[in-house]
Amino acid sequence: MVFWYRNKKRKKASLRFSDIHVLKQIRPSRSLKARHLVFILKAAAIALIILALARPQSGKRIRDINTHGIDIMLAVDVSGSMQAEDFKPNNRLYAAKQVVADFIKERQSDQIGMVIFAGRAFTQCPLTSDYGILLSFLENVQIGMVEDGTAIGMALTNCVNRLKDVKAKSRIVILLTDGQNNRGEIDPLTAARIGQSLGIKVYTIGVGKEGGAPIPINDPFFGKVYARGPDGRLLLTQMDEETLKEIARITGGQYFRAVDKDSLQKIYQQIDKLEKTKIEIKQYMEYTELFQYVLVMALFLLTLSILLENTRFRTIP
Repeated sequence: MVFWYRNKKRKKASLRFSDIHVLKQIRPSRSLKARHLVFILKAAAIALIILALARPQSGKRIRDINTHGIDIMLAVDVSGSMQAEDFKPNNRLYAAKQVVADFIKERQSDQIGMVIFAGRAFTQCPLTSDYGILLSFLENVQIGMVEDGTAIGMALTNCVNRLKDVKAKSRIVILLTDGQNNRGEIDPLTAARIGQSLGIKVYTIGVGKEGGAPIPINDPFFGKVYARGPDGRLLLTQMDEETLKEIARITGGQYFRAVDKDSLQKIYQQIDKLEKTKIEIKQYMEYTELFQYVLVMALFLLTLSILLENTRFRTIP
C-alpha cells in the first residue's frame, strides 16, 4: 500500500499527453526577427571607423610633357614621271603617298608641313601639329596639280623658307623626287647651301629603278599610252642621283634610293629612327581625402544603433 501510494503521487506531476502544436503556431514578432540589427549596426560602424583611420584617398595622375620638337618639311614630286608604274600596285606617287602617310602617323609632338612640286613648287600644307589636316592635304595630292617639269631647287628653297624662322631644336627636309632639275630660278645646290647656312638638314630620296621606267600618259583618242620621243622611241624616266647625293652631303643629311614601295617604306622608317623627338615626362599625383565621408557614415550608424538599443530593442533586466 505504501509503495502504491508513493507511485501514484509521483505520477500526478507528470504530463501524460504532451502536445506543443499550439506553441508552434505562434510566430516570432518583427522585433524578435530584427533583434540582431543593433549588433550589425555597431559592427558596421566599427569597420567604417577603422577604414576612416586608414585615410582613404582618391587621386589622379598628372603628366608634364616637355618635348624638344622637330620641324619637318616634306617635299613631294608630283611631276608626270611619278606616274611610272614600276611601284606596284599603282604608280610611284600612289606608293609615295601611302608611305608618307605612315611616316606622319608615326610622329609625335613634331610640326610637319608639305611642299609639292613639278614645274614649280608651292606649299600644300604649312607646318602644323594637326596630323589629321596634313593627312587630308596629302590625300588630295595628285599629278596635274602643277604644270609639268621638275623644279627641285625651288622646292628645296620653299622648304627652307618655311623652316628658317622656327625655333625648333632640329629642322629637316625630306625631299622625294624621281627626276632631274629642269625648271625654276634657283638650282638645287644653291638651295642646299642656303639650307646648310641655316642649320637645316636635308634627306634626299631618289625614286625609281635603275635604267628608268616608261611614263604613261592619257591620250584623248587612244586612252593610256606611253610617252615617246620625236623619233618614236619610248621615253624613260631619268634621275639626277649625283645632285641628290650632293644636296644631302652639303646639309649633313643622307641620300637614299628607293626601287619599290617596300624599300621606300624602309627608308622613311630609317629616317624616322634617325630623327626622333626626345620626350621628357614628369608624373605626380593629386590626392583628395575621403576619410571624412567614411567617418560621417560610421557615426550615423553608431548613433542609429544606440537609439534602437534604447527604444525599440530595449531590454528589461
